[in-house]
Amino acid sequence: MARERIISAQSAGVVEDVFSNVLRPQRLAEMIGQRTVIDKLSIAIEAATKRREPMEHILLDGPPGLGKTTLAHVIGNEMGAGNVRVTSGPALARQAELLTLLTQMESGDVIFIDEIHRLPRPVEEFLYPAMEDFRVDFTIEGGLGGRVVNFALKPFTLIGATTRAGMLSAAMRDRFGHQYHLEFYSTDELTRIVERSASKLDIPGDVDALSRVAGRSRGTPRVANRLLKRVRDYAQVRADGRLTAEVVERALDIQQVDSLGLDELDRAFLRALIEVYSGGPAGIEAIAATMGQERDTLEDVVEPYLLQIGLLIRTRQGRQATRAGYEHLGMVAPPTPQADLF
Repeated sequence: MARERIISAQSAGVVEDVFSNVLRPQRLAEMIGQRTVIDKLSIAIEAATKRREPMEHILLDGPPGLGKTTLAHVIGNEMGAGNVRVTSGPALARQAELLTLLTQMESGDVIFIDEIHRLPRPVEEFLYPAMEDFRVDFTIEGGLGGRVVNFALKPFTLIGATTRAGMLSAAMRDRFGHQYHLEFYSTDELTRIVERSASKLDIPGDVDALSRVAGRSRGTPRVANRLLKRVRDYAQVRADGRLTAEVVERALDIQQVDSLGLDELDRAFLRALIEVYSGGPAGIEAIAATMGQERDTLEDVVEPYLLQIGLLIRTRQGRQATRAGYEHLGMVAPPTPQADLF
């Protein structure tokens, strides 16, 4: 079984989700970062509230761990929604499951569908009239004796979230009145998030220590809160419970998370590329075979962050390490590295 990656932006499961609920902001005024999105949302929410009607449907896209689920609950709170119903694309395997959910909605309620691009096509098409006209046509029984029943729905707001906007069909995308892209957070923004989380969890610590946690969090609040938990554990067991810069450094060294937020799998990718393939270019299949990893794991989990911080580039010939990638591993780059030519 694969080892848990502490710096993975994916949710670690129900236990972590319950923990995250304690730390989540409840109102737009409490949100940190994503200022452009928050400003647009505040105007749209206030306008819809003054008209006393549900908001138009909202699509949130961006990498995992940036707060799409949190933002959905905040929108529901701001709209005074009686309920925010949470589900996911893979969980809605049949039209009947979506029908049950939709017919339970009260006027003004919010439904949040995570990974909406993974809705089965028949379920997606079943959702279209619900989004446009607040009605659905459901076929009862099958064959020649089947009949279609029209269900009227109460006005609601659908919030869809996706980590792969390109996989969302154009027909689905066009039915969202508001579409927002969430960006990675700056270190300053993450420091404020970590400070707020530490306060809610009664974790004593100075600003320098908390900023070091933020700096290794890969621009992602979920990772920041996860690292904060691990650092807290270390401080309580190996120190006096207070977070200092030294305590944070020791704790994250044990977790094998370095100063840029890379873990051993990230560094192994760079080492394989540099040591085995002379820095590249090299194909992803070859690198995966060398490391004994699945190609999808490297493409979806490892590469995006290495590309984001400039340790890796993609060329038509394959993956290639940059001078910064060499330097981060303490290796000497070639005198005229090809990576600098791109």
